[in-house]
Amino acid sequence: MSQPIGIGTLTAPAGATAGSATGMLGEREVVRNTGKQAIVSFLEAQTCYSVLRNSGKVVVFDTRIPIQLAFYALVEHDMQAAPLWDPKMCQFVGILTVTDFIDVLRYYRETGADVLTLASRSIADILADEGILSTVLKKNPPRRYASANGEDTGEDQHSSFLSVDADANLDRACHLLHDQTMDFLPVMLPSDMRVLATVTYTCVLEHLVSNFREQRRLFDDTIYDLGIGTYGDDVVVAYPHQTLHEVLHTLHLHGLSAVPVIDENTKKIRGVYSRSDITFLTKASDAEDAVSNLNLTLDVLMAQQRTDVTTPDALHTCSTRHTLQFVFEYFAQWKFNRLICVDEEERVVGVVSARDLVAYFL
Repeated sequence: MSQPIGIGTLTAPAGATAGSATGMLGEREVVRNTGKQAIVSFLEAQTCYSVLRNSGKVVVFDTRIPIQLAFYALVEHDMQAAPLWDPKMCQFVGILTVTDFIDVLRYYRETGADVLTLASRSIADILADEGILSTVLKKNPPRRYASANGEDTGEDQHSSFLSVDADANLDRACHLLHDQTMDFLPVMLPSDMRVLATVTYTCVLEHLVSNFREQRRLFDDTIYDLGIGTYGDDVVVAYPHQTLHEVLHTLHLHGLSAVPVIDENTKKIRGVYSRSDITFLTKASDAEDAVSNLNLTLDVLMAQQRTDVTTPDALHTCSTRHTLQFVFEYFAQWKFNRLICVDEEERVVGVVSARDLVAYFL
């Protein structure tokens, strides 16, 4: 980012008296609202097409192909997700992700079904299996973003295809991602209904920190004071001795993509584990071995983690005292999916995700 977000000054609002607590609080609120509006105006002025890379590739799966083959194709092409095309209906019908295949393996372990049959089961067959859809593939939005009555919110991307036109603005794309609790949003070319790419919260943030320009200092409040992230008892953690199956179940239950791993005795941060980590699959010789590897513990798996796109984020930490300005600048350098907030003793006190950062401005 050639010029950091938020450099400069903002004149105090009329009526704010120097040294007045009320005036200071009023000025802070004005600055916060001004910062939010500046970002919203930027998102409204940018199209989804502007987020797309100059060169890239899109993988689309025919729903008739075996789901196991689709998974390995995602890994080979370094893709996290791919749209699904139904040749009978002649339309897109959903999205398949790397984590879907991992969750299907969890289903086979939990039910004791013959995992060897998975090699011949098509994507359409898996997504028509009510036993799978109602359990391991059931959508659980993050508790922080669940509806007030606790019910699931948003579209199920295994049974419906929600997309955005390339010429739609980024504000609409962000609202779709957030309101529908989606992780991936396909961007379509309206003229021929072609998928150009899938965008994520991280894509939006990357475009924001690279292109947004602002001379005023609008983002000097701490992320904690702004309520960005999850803190305290609401933070879900995992321990090194837990099995992969236990941790994946916890992540699915809470609608999370990753979880901080902490030492059971000291409570200090040890690392981060992601649902999309495929380490246990790369070490497996066949499907049965892969299901068996779900019994491996996190400390074993974290010592063998891969370094490709499906690897969980490297551990990035911050404190509750860091400002939103700092987080923006840090993201510009590292392109993280989440920050783990720690105290002076390196104990986890909070988690700030890319989604949390985008959601603050909606």
